[in-house]
Amino acid sequence: MSKITIIGAGNVGATIAYTMTVTGIASEIVLIDINNEKALGEALDIRQGTPYCPPCSIYAGSYRNAENSDIVVLTSGVARKPGQSRLDLAQTNVNIVKSIIPEIVRYAPDAMYVIVANPVDILTYTFCKCSGIPENRIVGSGTILDTARLRARVAEYYNINQSNVHAYVMGEHGDSSFVPWSLANISSVPIDQYHSSISNMEGLFPALDFADIENYVRKSGGRVIARKGATFYAVSVGVCHLCKALLGSVGTNLTISTMMHGEYGVDDVCLSVINVVNKEGILGKILAPMTDAELAQLQKSANTLKDVIRDLDI
Repeated sequence: MSKITIIGAGNVGATIAYTMTVTGIASEIVLIDINNEKALGEALDIRQGTPYCPPCSIYAGSYRNAENSDIVVLTSGVARKPGQSRLDLAQTNVNIVKSIIPEIVRYAPDAMYVIVANPVDILTYTFCKCSGIPENRIVGSGTILDTARLRARVAEYYNINQSNVHAYVMGEHGDSSFVPWSLANISSVPIDQYHSSISNMEGLFPALDFADIENYVRKSGGRVIARKGATFYAVSVGVCHLCKALLGSVGTNLTISTMMHGEYGVDDVCLSVINVVNKEGILGKILAPMTDAELAQLQKSANTLKDVIRDLDI
């Protein structure tokens, strides 16, 4: 039995609540939003479908209703507009998070916190610095979405099961993200050799264009926003996968945004590398061996975020 509170009942928050209900990740879900009527409507709409789902109580409430939550998911913030970068949202959403922290921590001091609102790395850093919650219980959704986009694209390219693709996006959830291709493989075959490793299919698949794939991953969010106004399905599936891992007894490896303390030469900033998580929170980081060029990209991403942090009132 698990209780999850979701702060923010917009597209992302409501879709996370819906996905959690349908998949049975939580037995109790609380929706909190400054627009209480919106939260009430979303909760009612989902609740009326629960007879066909695993048992779940879902309702709109106040911060007081977050008491005894196992996980708090924070989606509140101003949404990204077409043509706007995630970092452009920084100060506005930092202020929103700072106003929420004392309200939610008061009632859920022992919960794990999952930050989803953008810019997610900046807001995860803000939560670490301002909340008093131990860092091992604060995670940003980071590049779990980017990683999913990467794996989905590669799987589509080779027409194979997505679970056979093992590859990651690291760094900022944004324009300075990068793929450490030296770590990527498909069913244990290095990804740059896969196209020539399939017997009886020589020449059927050309080699991947790494730069094109990375550009696709970085631009995917903007393309979705330009076409339909917002992204919420894929990120909701990713956040639910993260929450399931945070409720589990065994470790799961995920690219999530966490505070760095010298790993890979990066300190005092939140960004995504591979972390091991379970019901205790963050167990540790996997320091996968990257090339010098990949390490330079990670450090460049960290410096991009630090440049923004320096100009913010946190």
